[in-house]
Amino acid sequence: MVNYCRVYGCFNRSDREKDKQFYRLPEVITREGEKSLELSTERRRLWLARLNQDFSGKNLKNIRVCSDHFISHKKATLYDKDSPDWVPSVNMGHAQLPTTPSPQVASARFERRKARNDKTDAVRTLLAFSEMDTEVTDPEPTTVPATETQTDITGVAFDAMTNELAHLQKKSDSMSLLVNTQIPYSQEFFIGNDDKVKYFTGLGSYAVLIVLFNSLETFLPLKITLTKFQCFILTLMKLRLNLSNLFLAYQFNISPSTVSRIFNDNINVMYVRLKPFVHWPEREFLRKTMPMQFRKHFGKKCAVIIDCFEIRIETPSSVKARCETFSAYKHHNTVKFLIGITPQGVISFISNSWGGRTSDKHITEQSGFLDNLLPGDLVLADRGFDIAASVGTLCAQVKVPAFTKGKSQMSPLDVETTRKLANVRIHVERVIGLARQKYTLLSSTLPIEFLDTRGDGDIPLIDKTAVVCCALINMCDSIVCFD
Repeated sequence: MVNYCRVYGCFNRSDREKDKQFYRLPEVITREGEKSLELSTERRRLWLARLNQDFSGKNLKNIRVCSDHFISHKKATLYDKDSPDWVPSVNMGHAQLPTTPSPQVASARFERRKARNDKTDAVRTLLAFSEMDTEVTDPEPTTVPATETQTDITGVAFDAMTNELAHLQKKSDSMSLLVNTQIPYSQEFFIGNDDKVKYFTGLGSYAVLIVLFNSLETFLPLKITLTKFQCFILTLMKLRLNLSNLFLAYQFNISPSTVSRIFNDNINVMYVRLKPFVHWPEREFLRKTMPMQFRKHFGKKCAVIIDCFEIRIETPSSVKARCETFSAYKHHNTVKFLIGITPQGVISFISNSWGGRTSDKHITEQSGFLDNLLPGDLVLADRGFDIAASVGTLCAQVKVPAFTKGKSQMSPLDVETTRKLANVRIHVERVIGLARQKYTLLSSTLPIEFLDTRGDGDIPLIDKTAVVCCALINMCDSIVCFD
């Protein structure tokens, strides 16, 4: 909608003069008390008087006055009645009334009045503080004559109070400048505060954060607007809290597009450098550190506990991609990962992403998971993993809970075996839940851009993100009890 200035002789329009403001005719405020009603009524009357036109039969809500008709090019607030811009006064298109001062005179009067009021307020404030000090130090209160006014203060005292006020104002300005120029989320922000580190990054302590940053600092790209540490923290905050790019842009004083570039660049570096943290351990190491609850039920043969977890994504525009990613279990478009943890609670395997429609068996057989098994290894899995034949070809064994389909009641042996299996297999569910809770980006619905592989080889951003999150989980304390 195009707004027109209704001042006689002014031809400003909002579609042409885009740098000007067009103010509505003030409305009468009836719900904010008598003072607001009185001021708004008088202000509306004065605006109409200054316009000096016949608006009968017209909608007064459409009346606009552009900023050219105000001395400061901006209208004053409702309660700033002494301001010369409380009503428009510049180039109003008609002769000025004899009793009305010119805009220049009105502006000068307003500035002088404001300066006097500021000085008076400052003196009264300093007098109040001095009276408080007198009450504390002098047991006998000093009687001040009721007729004493500001004119009784000597010129020397007034100058001293003015100088003190100027000094306090300068100190306040310097403190404000220091706060505004402080670097956001620098290392000083986290020093000695492990709670901040846990909240913003998910890591256990400041020491772990610094060790991780020092190992990555050489490889992190250098940005002009932020330090390497800030870029590193920005990436962890995105993973940890799933903050929007716009929010992070406001926090770090950069643009949303810069936030996106920093996140992508840092994830690429962290993926390459942290991928070795998700590795398959040696069998001898597994046997020496096997928790007692696994030894009690399965001896020292258990090598890995596997399960699949899904991450929701936006619905793809392609019908084929939409069909391949739709999960009947989640009733949503998802990507699926195969995850494996050791009996010690450490993530030892994470597959590439697959469409949510892919079966658990197909992912297990095609993701390279079977290449890590050795003869005699024991794999614990859920009922959906029908991989006994595939694992058997490697002279390994897989245990899944007993099936109940077609059975009226499970045998006592099946009940006991399923109970023992469920008692330890729950750890993989706990690790998946910990990953989703600690890095909430995995619990959200990710944009379709996370599946794009253009410019980064064949590895989409969602795969790199999953690997980085699993590596960060491995740096935290284990959820498995070793006693």
